[in-house]
Amino acid sequence: MHFSVMRDRKSILKSVISLTTVPETMLVGGFALLILIGAILLTTPWASQPGKVNFVDALFTSTSAVCVTGLTVVDTATDFTFIGQVIIVILIQSGGLGIMTFAALAFQMLGLRMSLQSQAVLHDTFFQRDFANRFQHAFKTIIVLTMAIEGFGVLLLVFFLSQSMNPGAAIFSAIFHSVSAFCNAGFSLRIDNLVGLRDDYGVMFVIMGLIVFGGLGFSVLHEIWTVLRGNPLDLGENPIRRFSLHSRVVLWVSGILIFGGAILLLIFGLTADENGWDQKLVNGLFQSVTARTAGFNSVDIGKLPSASLFILVILMFIGGSPGSCAGGVKTSSVAIYCARLVAGLRGKRDVQLGDRRLPHELVSKTDLLMGLAIFWNIAGVLILLTTESALRVDSLAIIFEQVSAFGTVGLSTGLTPNLSTQGKLWLIATMFVGRLGPLTIAFWMIPKITTSVRYPKGTVMIG
Repeated sequence: MHFSVMRDRKSILKSVISLTTVPETMLVGGFALLILIGAILLTTPWASQPGKVNFVDALFTSTSAVCVTGLTVVDTATDFTFIGQVIIVILIQSGGLGIMTFAALAFQMLGLRMSLQSQAVLHDTFFQRDFANRFQHAFKTIIVLTMAIEGFGVLLLVFFLSQSMNPGAAIFSAIFHSVSAFCNAGFSLRIDNLVGLRDDYGVMFVIMGLIVFGGLGFSVLHEIWTVLRGNPLDLGENPIRRFSLHSRVVLWVSGILIFGGAILLLIFGLTADENGWDQKLVNGLFQSVTARTAGFNSVDIGKLPSASLFILVILMFIGGSPGSCAGGVKTSSVAIYCARLVAGLRGKRDVQLGDRRLPHELVSKTDLLMGLAIFWNIAGVLILLTTESALRVDSLAIIFEQVSAFGTVGLSTGLTPNLSTQGKLWLIATMFVGRLGPLTIAFWMIPKITTSVRYPKGTVMIG
């Protein structure tokens, strides 16, 4: 009897250990733990102003920082102390690089080996090719590239900001905004976000550059670095062909969305505060860049025409690229989904992207991702319409806030600070799902069932 009990205890302990080492559990649990720690720290007296931040607001801020969203229910500049702002920027950097990245760093520092399953999750998160052989080198490159890009951004921002700020404030502001921009977080130390700096084109273009690099994905950055290290005068091969299919898709789709979004915003209009074509061009381009999950705003979002708000909703839903600091359904997913639609309309069984045929499993996974994302946002809009019915706001504002949270963007029409506790909790869950990805959450929550049983075919009418 005694040995039976001991054996049962050992089996239970083994099951628990096995569960906690599942990559999806590590990822979800790691983010949740970091968010909770951040919320506790932000409620301490030395992190926030007395009576300004309750636990729900601290939890919202911590989730927004770790999930690199940028939505705020309290003012980062005035309601948090210097220590609180330092905590927020640390949370942003941690969430931007990802818990699994830091877990991998810990494994390397301790001299431990990661399981093949954990390496596979990191493969899906950061890389595409020969991951197991290149992990250690590529991981170091990720850290070096991140520090180099953010550091260069800090130097440029210090140069521009020091013209209107004292050196100490300019340095901290540059560090905060450089990390926030590269991690696509959208947090700002300014009360008006970046509206007051919209005429400082130097700051605008530095922030845009950081956002774009942060949203391309570490794999693409690694490939760009590899290509640039080659012989730039070697014209024997088309430079574009040196990139993988993934990188080519990401670069093309990102360019189309950035410039296409800017053109559409100029067509449908910005606010009445933009005077002259130079302001309209720069701020239209800036909002097109930042709408794809960064969340900075150089115009008053609440004053934008409804058509322009809807354009931003589309950009926020798409988001950045896989393996980046950005959220959304990702640029490559949209490219695959569009390619699938084209193949279906042409009656083709194979889905082609560029000069390559895509695996059926990849196309099916993309369908599942798009379906889950659409379902979550429809449910979120219905929930917010119910919980915030007392606010009597326009439905488009509700849709905007929901998609902004899901895409981890952080843009707001001004509704978020006025949300009810239930509405804040829902957006907390939405930011969490948006950062980790609906597929990761689904695979973590829904047990995997393998069976060899196949049911007879059936048909139903469609269309």
